[in-house]
Amino acid sequence: MSHRELTRRLFLGGAAIVPVAAAKQPGPRAAGKQLRIGVAGGRFGATFQWHLHPNSKVTAVCDLLPDRQKHLAQTYRCPTTYGNFRQLLKDPNVDAVAVFTPAPLHAYMATEAMKAGKHVVSAVPAGLSIEELEQLLATVRTTGMKYMMAETSYYRQPIITCREWSAEGKFGTIFHAESEYIHEGLVSLMVDDRGLPTWRYGLPPMLYPTHCVGMIVPVMRERMAEVTCIGWGDGHEVLRSNPYGNPFWNETAFFKTSGGHSARVSVCWHAAAGSTERGQFLGDRLSYFMERPEGSPDTVTRIAQQGKTVLDANNYPEGQVEIKRDSQPPYTGRLPESLRRIESGHGNSHTFLTHEFVSAVLEDRNPAVDVWESIAYTLPGIVAHASALRHGEPMKIRDFGRAPA
Repeated sequence: MSHRELTRRLFLGGAAIVPVAAAKQPGPRAAGKQLRIGVAGGRFGATFQWHLHPNSKVTAVCDLLPDRQKHLAQTYRCPTTYGNFRQLLKDPNVDAVAVFTPAPLHAYMATEAMKAGKHVVSAVPAGLSIEELEQLLATVRTTGMKYMMAETSYYRQPIITCREWSAEGKFGTIFHAESEYIHEGLVSLMVDDRGLPTWRYGLPPMLYPTHCVGMIVPVMRERMAEVTCIGWGDGHEVLRSNPYGNPFWNETAFFKTSGGHSARVSVCWHAAAGSTERGQFLGDRLSYFMERPEGSPDTVTRIAQQGKTVLDANNYPEGQVEIKRDSQPPYTGRLPESLRRIESGHGNSHTFLTHEFVSAVLEDRNPAVDVWESIAYTLPGIVAHASALRHGEPMKIRDFGRAPA
């Protein structure tokens, strides 16, 4: 039995798993009503603000472990708890499910929830294989349910700025972008308190790409089209015994975008570097550099007005640029009053994710990071890892398209 199947069976409660029949469900609740949410996953799932949003309420929580059930219940002030995901899906007082369980469960639990008539917001990544992403998209189309991936990078304050500046044309042409997710500390989460492997044990870095790709794709406004990827590992026991067959601690992918531009993504589990989730975007009129772990701030660079020629140390003409610290005000004014003064995780993105999901369902529209966007942030990493396993072989990336107009 695979690690993924074992984890699935344990969380769902029982070895016999009977699929929920798919059915076209009624439309979402009208604007102004409350969205009733069931939260599955008692660690990361407890870091959102569903109970503080004026248009949502947590009506059920679910986790295998009683202490995590209790933590969820206390956080969201919810007395209804389940240790079995099937029971949560049967609850008539739940309109939507927040899936914040281990990554190998995301796609399966999301599709089962939508088949049961529940809207879904899911932790990243959307899935770990092309087949899972295909099934996810097919389920959205079949059931009519809303699906959103809670990609935190999309709502980091510098990325909100860059998305909007890009849409306004301030960058000119973004011809190259880079992003990095370096997290040495995650190695410690590959085993639990008993020394047993968790789902993170040997997880291929590029199967967790969305914190990086989820910066580049929405800012460049292009899809990833081709990739070559190089991985590095040192033969450690984790890399020789993990259920993913993954030999790499770190992977770096070089992408060609649908617009013919370039992008680099690095995801690292083991590196002598400060933890970071950052991006940078090079344009012919403006460039943006997110803060680095050594302390350099978010920085905006513009070509200066033409003036007298400046020579560098080698006596070559040097272009004049304006380099300034980004001083954009926070975007919290776009949130409901009850969420504006809350400091949330991943660069204060959680409150924005909370508000976007609740609003999208109640307004009967696709969330910003809908299933098509989710696939566009997840699939490039899956293909990149396949390239790394083939020593950097160039590979095409399928475009699953965008939401129907």
